[in-house]
Amino acid sequence: MVYLPRLSTLLLILLLLNSCITEDADHSIMTVNGAIFSSEMGVTLTHEHVMVDWIGADSTGYHRWNREEVVERALPFFLEASGRGIDTIIEATPAYLGRDPFILAEISRRSGIQIITNTGFYGAVENRFIPHYVYEETAEEIATRWINEFENGIDGSEIRPGFIKMSVAEEQPLTGLHQKLIDAAAITHLQTGLTILSHTIGDVPAMEQLEWLKSAGVHPKAWVWTHAQSGSLEGNLQAAEMGAWIALDNVQFSPDQEPEEHGSIEWYAERVMNLKEAGYLEQLLLSHDAGWYDVGEENGGEFRGYSDLFDFLVPELADRGFTDDEMMQLLISNPQNAFGIRVRAQ
Repeated sequence: MVYLPRLSTLLLILLLLNSCITEDADHSIMTVNGAIFSSEMGVTLTHEHVMVDWIGADSTGYHRWNREEVVERALPFFLEASGRGIDTIIEATPAYLGRDPFILAEISRRSGIQIITNTGFYGAVENRFIPHYVYEETAEEIATRWINEFENGIDGSEIRPGFIKMSVAEEQPLTGLHQKLIDAAAITHLQTGLTILSHTIGDVPAMEQLEWLKSAGVHPKAWVWTHAQSGSLEGNLQAAEMGAWIALDNVQFSPDQEPEEHGSIEWYAERVMNLKEAGYLEQLLLSHDAGWYDVGEENGGEFRGYSDLFDFLVPELADRGFTDDEMMQLLISNPQNAFGIRVRAQ
């Protein structure tokens, strides 16, 4: 199939209609360069990365990388994304895993793309990226750290987070430590209105988080199941029925993949169609989980760009009958609604 000619037409329609979109409620969005209205987000990718440092919480820090080198490596990919019509990128690298708001602010300034960073802690990968003090602190004390970043800025800067990024162990029930992180996220949400975006692999930890948050007084509408493609269709539908956001966010094209293979463009299109047919199009988010300048590799290693969704998945959905309005729902309206800052209590 030839995708690019149709892509140009679809993106032109999105860009022309973007300025006409309004919401019933125009909420605040916090970017690395200050607050905007959610209606100003435009075409948005809801889970991407610039940089990652896999060394672990006990060794990482700003001393590990040269900021200008990272900016120069990543900037061409952001300029390419801008050329695709992308207005906003939600950058999901958490603290102690390579989050650097100063790099993000510079890339945003030089590319023109609005970038949103996060607060929170990452509990997957056997807690390798959890700082030591988290084991001793209460959920309230951890939440105080996250709330302080939102109210006063990250690491002495004026750069504030626009959502909470967390993660839990994969394909298993929640541990006590991860329950504490969820409690901290609930406290933070109820005080700040920040959306909780949780790296969650599999149905079991997804359902447990939703129930845990509900018991803490947080509505599922405040929670994004990022990497929901790891769950079953039934699990996605169950979470959506509860009110959660379903984020399919590792879209990438590989010529070696079979059409029916999990993770192929056709597989993503089928999952989107299934969720649409079940009535949950307005709770669906799409992204690449791309980027990944690796601090431990020369020149950051292989940096994956932010274009496959537009070059391959959008045309595939169009082939399956997706309308322009439905495309705009996925790429513009849903991110606005998901990440608009407001408390969503149970």
